[in-house]
Amino acid sequence: RHTPTGTVEHTVPARSLAARTGSVPRAPHRSPRRTPSTATMATYATPAAAAPAGVSSLRARAGSPLRSKPLAAPKRGGGKRSTLRVSAVSTPAKPSGGTPKQDFDWDNLGFGLVETSFMYRTECAVDGEWTKGEVVPYGNLSMHPSAAVLNYGQGIFEGMKAFRTAGSDDIVVFRPDQNAARFAEGAGRMSMPPVPSDVFIDAVKKCVSANREWVPPEGKGSLYLRPLLIGSGPILGLGPAPSYTFLVYCSPVASYFKGGKMAPIDLTVEETYHRAAPGGTGSTKCIGNYSPVLKVQLAAKKAGFADVIYLDAVENKYIEEVSSCNFFCVKGKTIATPALGGSILPGITRKSIIDIARAKGFTVEERNVSVEEVLEADECFCCGTAVVVVPVGSITVKGEKTQFQGGKTGPVAQEMYDELTGIQSGKVEGPDGWLEVVPEEYHL
Repeated sequence: RHTPTGTVEHTVPARSLAARTGSVPRAPHRSPRRTPSTATMATYATPAAAAPAGVSSLRARAGSPLRSKPLAAPKRGGGKRSTLRVSAVSTPAKPSGGTPKQDFDWDNLGFGLVETSFMYRTECAVDGEWTKGEVVPYGNLSMHPSAAVLNYGQGIFEGMKAFRTAGSDDIVVFRPDQNAARFAEGAGRMSMPPVPSDVFIDAVKKCVSANREWVPPEGKGSLYLRPLLIGSGPILGLGPAPSYTFLVYCSPVASYFKGGKMAPIDLTVEETYHRAAPGGTGSTKCIGNYSPVLKVQLAAKKAGFADVIYLDAVENKYIEEVSSCNFFCVKGKTIATPALGGSILPGITRKSIIDIARAKGFTVEERNVSVEEVLEADECFCCGTAVVVVPVGSITVKGEKTQFQGGKTGPVAQEMYDELTGIQSGKVEGPDGWLEVVPEEYHL
């Protein structure tokens, strides 16, 4: 409709949450804009069942400590100025149809976007006062063309996972407090108001709870969670956005690399382009860090490699990380990984692997790791939220290929993978606080 101020709007009547959770499938074509309900949502915890060995007692935490300011609709128009609201268009790999059907093929899930049912959203002004968020239907975002995230890349994101545990119907999120801390640090680096840890964890749990049916069966995959913080307010000159949007969406996933879990990957060392430099944003999960690697990554994949190893930007001789994961090499009982120096992302999985390895008697060294040292290693592996733990079958430098463990999975990589995934599934007792239980209907 055309408003008296000249604003062009496309609206869809808001449905109640109860109606949205019915069995009626969503239409294959969405309106360019959804108008979420402005009603706030109470939270409560359902009685918890007995958890497997690795599940933390933190399931009792189900309160909602969000600030009470209601979610306000964006201001429209003003004077005689005409504003055209446009929607970002997403192209999903697999439309969901609302909820997973009984014949959904969990065995061939892969790592691609599957549209789920709901997402979480909240907003704040530049003063950092976050509104009380809500669970809304998964859909497109309406955004001003001069939004800071579109013009100046003011945005960060996180990657994390939720799992079904073995022997129970519990669903857990892996170390969300660590993601919350990294998210807050990233916000500060990008001049955005940080999302408080309790707000972040509450949002993640609500998103998981609302999409509970999309969590794959134990052993079939996980529910990948993508928290986003973006400068959504309009601004023309270079500066912080006047307002921000924090949202969390999710997608069921399985193995990141082709070949399935624990299939060794072939890497090539990049000596011309660099992922990050000292004093830059390499340690921040900001949106601008990732598309620049595509030029090199696509060329590497075309040449038959799974991914690229980047070197430091100063001496061009020390390993930093792979495009989407951290790097480790093994020599005897010593595991070495590049030290965090501001240009390497402080991975949550990286931190977990270091703790696991030390608990198992390995000496873990965080320091400069040269290409020459890596080529002499017994085995190498990578780790990250998306890739979990993946062995390196070979590394190619200047056209010369060095193979590890005969191109097969090394014993240390396998041991780290088994321990990590055992903890995440509740089969193995992990450190206290690593798993956060999501009660059923937490989002209601």
